[in-house]
Amino acid sequence: MEPLLLALGQLGDPALLGVILRSVLLAAAAFAALLFAAIRLVHLALHGWMAWAADLASGVGTALLAFWLFLPVAAAIGAIFIERIAAAVERRHYPALPPPSGAPAVSQVWDGVALGLRILLLNVLALLAALLVPGLGLALGWAIGAYAIGRGMFVAVAMRRMPRPAAELLYQRNRGAVLLQGAALALASYVPACNLLLPVVSAATMVHLLDRLPAGSGALALPPR
Repeated sequence: MEPLLLALGQLGDPALLGVILRSVLLAAAAFAALLFAAIRLVHLALHGWMAWAADLASGVGTALLAFWLFLPVAAAIGAIFIERIAAAVERRHYPALPPPSGAPAVSQVWDGVALGLRILLLNVLALLAALLVPGLGLALGWAIGAYAIGRGMFVAVAMRRMPRPAAELLYQRNRGAVLLQGAALALASYVPACNLLLPVVSAATMVHLLDRLPAGSGALALPPR
């Protein structure tokens, strides 16, 4: 768990605090838009006391849905700020590393957004499973979170320094270590306030993990393209 502890130890860094603020504002804006859309739909269909009751129900439902869908939103936000987070971690802990030269920035962001959409679909399926089999959804949500944060953030971080196929191969070679970190981070997503730090802490954790992988795995030492 050393990568995770190192990431937590840098949360006071002004560069990371700025990203935390931006990510919180983006997440709040996304869920506020969801609530506004739900209320507007209710008022178009209902009036009077029925609209008031539906407003209350939609507010509660949106809050529960926001909790359930936080991981895909966090994955997308983390992808947006991956360069800023990784640069801050490397500046403090790995100043000897050369400047990153991997996949294009557009590819990195698109990979994160695509991952967020896949996780969104999986979370919707897990929610349906939870409604059919109470208790099952929480376990499925945690497993999905471990994959989302583990694979998603690790590949996004690795793509800063290597092409996407090489980043995927590196993930396959070290899947156990990556998913172990992802599982620990996914548990934090269920803790109020802690989950707001998830985009920053998960990206920083994967930067540390990438640097600590055995040389034989190919980390930061891939042959020239």
